[in-house]
This record gives sequence, structure tokens and C-alpha cells, in this order.
Amino acid sequence: MYGERSGWRRDGFESHEGMVGVLLADGSEPGPVFFDLGSGSNFHESTSWWDYDGEFRRPTAVSMRGRCACGWRGTKTYVIDWEKVREDDDPDAYDTSGPYEEWEAHLDDVAGRAVSLPEDLAELLGKVRERLDRLWLEEDKARAYAMMLKACDGLETIVAEVGPEAARALAHAQDEDGAVPAVAEALGMTEKAARARLLHYEHLTWR
Repeated sequence: MYGERSGWRRDGFESHEGMVGVLLADGSEPGPVFFDLGSGSNFHESTSWWDYDGEFRRPTAVSMRGRCACGWRGTKTYVIDWEKVREDDDPDAYDTSGPYEEWEAHLDDVAGRAVSLPEDLAELLGKVRERLDRLWLEEDKARAYAMMLKACDGLETIVAEVGPEAARALAHAQDEDGAVPAVAEALGMTEKAARARLLHYEHLTWR
């Protein structure tokens, strides 16, 4: 796996976005770097590893590691060869497979601790998605689009009936036991994302 300008994501665990993190010579993790775009008080902020190259008085990173939006950091570090980066003149060509593979292992651990859907329910959801995808192949496009929306209406009705009750029950447990970490772990989300998901479903209505 080579450098990517976007973060790393896995379906079902989007809030655990991964990226390449960097370390300075003293072992510290630097904050964002800022770029003056010449438009008054507007500054561009970046945490992309290739921007810590020491140019224009920016910090110089000496090594990289995997990092995740949940706060996880990889235990292994990989020396950055800035001569190689500058020679290729393309950060995407630089090998970041080490940090990525560690993040993948972290996501495997997150997935292993999250709740799994019953096999029959997971199969039903997969079949619904597959059948909806096949509607795109219908010759009568207007009719197909109408069927898609009708299916979405039925799905959202189910979600509006089930989601709020489940979210309120989890929120109640959270208030009693301070169980946000446990809820986040069960959902395979960061705590911030879990709170947002509970709030969303708790107040969801569909008419």
C-alpha cells in the first residue's frame, strides 16, 4: 500500500479513519501545520505527513506511524527518507504500507469487539441492498426510481420505529453507568461518533 491523500476507511467503521502520523526528532507528535494563503486571516491547516518536511520553517518529521481518529497510535515507527520523497516529487509514491498494516490490525481489533448482526439479519440486509442495486438496470428508469424511493420509505419507517427506542434505552444505560465507551465499542465507533448516533436516533421521526 502506498501513500494516499485521503484517509483510510473501512465500511461500517467510518469514524475510525486512519492516516499516517508523524513524529519529530524528540519523539513528540506535532500539531497541525498552517499555510498562509495570502487572504488576510485565512490559513490552511494540514496534518498530512508530507507537509512536515521542514520547508518554510515547518517542523521536520523523522518518522511515521499509523494513527486513528479514535486516538490510537501505532507502536512501530518508520524512518522517513525525505530525499526519496523529494526525488519522486510525489507523496503518493512513497511506501506507507507499514503504518497502514498496523492500522488495519487495529481495525480488526475494533471489529472483533463490536457486536455482530445475527447471520439471518445480515443476509437480509445484503439482499435488500443487492435488489436495490439491480433496480438501476431496469429499462423503465422512472418506474425503477419510484420503486427505489418506495423501498426507502419502507426502510425509513422501520428505522423510525426501532431506532429511537433502542437509542433511548442505550442512552439511559449511558446516563446510569457512564457507558459511552461500552456503547462506542459495541457499535465499532469512536465515542464522539457514538454520541452523535445516539442523539440522531433518539430524536428521529418519520411520517
